[in-house]
Amino acid sequence: MYLALLVIFLQCSEVYAQGKVFTFNRVEIRVQPSVKVKNGAPMSISCHADISKNTDFQLKHNFTIFKDGKLVFMTVSDKEDAWYEIPAAKSSDTGDYECTVKADGKLGFSNSIYVWVAGMTKPILTADKKEVVEGEVVKLRCELPEEVPPLEFVFRKIKTNSAPKEKRVPEQNQNFSEVEYYVEEGDNILQFDCFGKRQVRSGWESSQHSNRTLVTVKEPFIKPTLITKPSNNVTEGDQIEFECSTVVAQIRDIEIIFQKNRTILNSVRDKKFLRYSTVATQEDSGEYLCKVEQGTVSKTSKLNVFVSELFPRPTLSASMTKLDESKDLILSCSINGVRRANFSILRKSPSGDVLLKNSRVLPIKVSVNDTGFYTCKAEVKGIVKESKSVRINVYAPVSKPTLSVVSGSPEVVLGKPLQLICHSVMGTPPITFTFYKGDEIKKNVTNDTYATFLDEDIGLNDNGGYKCDARNNHSSGVKTSNILNVTVIVPIRDASLGSIPYGEVEVGSDTAFLCSVKEGSWPIDFKFFKKTDHEVLLHEVREYSDRTIWHKKTMKRRDTGTYYCMASNRASVDVRSRPITISVILAVWQKGVIAAFVLTAMAGAGAVALWWFLRKKKKAKGPSMEMSGSPLAPNLTSEKLTRQPSDGNYYSGSGYIEDNENHMKSTDESKGPDLESAEVDYTEVEVSTLDPHRAPEQKGTETVYSEIRKTNNDSMENRNSQRIYGHPDAT
Repeated sequence: MYLALLVIFLQCSEVYAQGKVFTFNRVEIRVQPSVKVKNGAPMSISCHADISKNTDFQLKHNFTIFKDGKLVFMTVSDKEDAWYEIPAAKSSDTGDYECTVKADGKLGFSNSIYVWVAGMTKPILTADKKEVVEGEVVKLRCELPEEVPPLEFVFRKIKTNSAPKEKRVPEQNQNFSEVEYYVEEGDNILQFDCFGKRQVRSGWESSQHSNRTLVTVKEPFIKPTLITKPSNNVTEGDQIEFECSTVVAQIRDIEIIFQKNRTILNSVRDKKFLRYSTVATQEDSGEYLCKVEQGTVSKTSKLNVFVSELFPRPTLSASMTKLDESKDLILSCSINGVRRANFSILRKSPSGDVLLKNSRVLPIKVSVNDTGFYTCKAEVKGIVKESKSVRINVYAPVSKPTLSVVSGSPEVVLGKPLQLICHSVMGTPPITFTFYKGDEIKKNVTNDTYATFLDEDIGLNDNGGYKCDARNNHSSGVKTSNILNVTVIVPIRDASLGSIPYGEVEVGSDTAFLCSVKEGSWPIDFKFFKKTDHEVLLHEVREYSDRTIWHKKTMKRRDTGTYYCMASNRASVDVRSRPITISVILAVWQKGVIAAFVLTAMAGAGAVALWWFLRKKKKAKGPSMEMSGSPLAPNLTSEKLTRQPSDGNYYSGSGYIEDNENHMKSTDESKGPDLESAEVDYTEVEVSTLDPHRAPEQKGTETVYSEIRKTNNDSMENRNSQRIYGHPDAT
């Protein structure tokens, strides 16, 4: 029974659940009366849910309305419509509206709709004062009580017969703003108003203008009065007086300032008037200003004054402006249309003008020191006027110039630039210098006492022909220097080193080293070096030649090594040769002694070995064997001894002669008489060797070559005529 009831309950639940099926067809948002509403008019926003159901049953709808993404309205209803009522729309209600409906876990969304509330409420303007004094500040407050920020407020200061002055103040967080206005000179009756602005999608929305607020302004003092006596049109030499005055309510802290252009001529404090007088000059023509200040308030008055000219500016004339020293100069001062005046002639100086003479005319016999600016002054009725300055140049003749090399030495390295200097000890600048290379003008320079010339085109034949001219404005003309001869230094090129003999040198013999260069100016410094762990200088010499020979006496075994030479001249460039290697070997007789000693020792050892071998054999085989072997020993011994060399002066092996043959072949055409007379003898010597591991009958033969040179006793003295081995340029 329970099982049957459970089945019935489950079926009923399934039927009940299947009876509550619904879906959102759409959610709509609407605005009444329209999407554009006038400010202050009522506005209604509705949210409608269109839902389809399988049966008629009730749903709870959660309606939510958003403006610009912010929640503005929310309600729960069993109806499919909800209304958001706004009795009086404001500008802040402008924006994008949308709504959502949630029912039984399902959610529906409407589209967005833009609502524009046209117009803004009228702002309220208040002022903290109704009556102010010039220089004070008026504080204004403009408020839009029904509007929501952000807003922008515009304040206006309105004066009669002038355009309003505006101040704009943005407000991000409040619906009111405050500003201060400074009350300026001339502000009598002021009016202020304001209005508000909001940025909407279509641009800016502006409110009506607020009520106008009236502010009365009082003056602390009146605008000053500026007058001149006798008038504002006077003549030079007349006395002119200025007077500036004002009317002030409170004299304390009042100041009167009198000025022309930007120069203050006079000022007073705590007084109602100011006076200033002077003798009029033509420079006094212009605009004058009287300014009255008290606190932050200032008022000004202006007046133009014209001063007529009593006499024109004097003129200074000179008989000559450029002249030689010791010549006569006449300076004269004059005024057009005026003959009676007090004249003076002066010379301008940084420390002040120097009076030369109180006269209209000044004669001078000039010197160089009289060069400078001169002027004259004229005085009539206490008025002094000065002429324009006149420049007088007095010239001393140039002295004969000297031409020299800037470096000091009249030498230049080939390919390097040459800098010359032309100098005149005496002569009034400016001096024009002209440089010549041969007869060709290279450069013109105008300077005070010297000039330089850089010749970057130096050739091998440019050894002379430089000169320079000097001239100035003196009538004596041009002076010419002596001709300067310059030595062109050719740098060293391609140093090489050779030797006699080349390659191998016998102990105790002499060696000649030849160092030469292909190109280079004399004298040349030659240095000979030997390479070890460090460079060792062996010999140095200065030669007025492109080569030098260094004789090294009595070579020793420790002289074996690598040699090179270095050459330099006044071009200060060291040129290094390729290195050559010299091997110091034993002499022929030394080798012979050693060879004879070795062969004798070997022969003795062979004889002992043979004797021991025969004796052992004899003991093993008996008397018959001893008889048969006894004749061999003497024969073998005598045979070996006859083959030993009788002369110890030889070289073992053929390596030496092969090297020398190579050198000899390369120098056959240039041999000197000593080398041509040298003869070479070859001796073949058969040397027996004993191998203790084989039969005593084994024989060996070596060929020994010895080179014998027959030379004259003075062959070493004539080495300069021999071929230098290893030296490509030797002769």
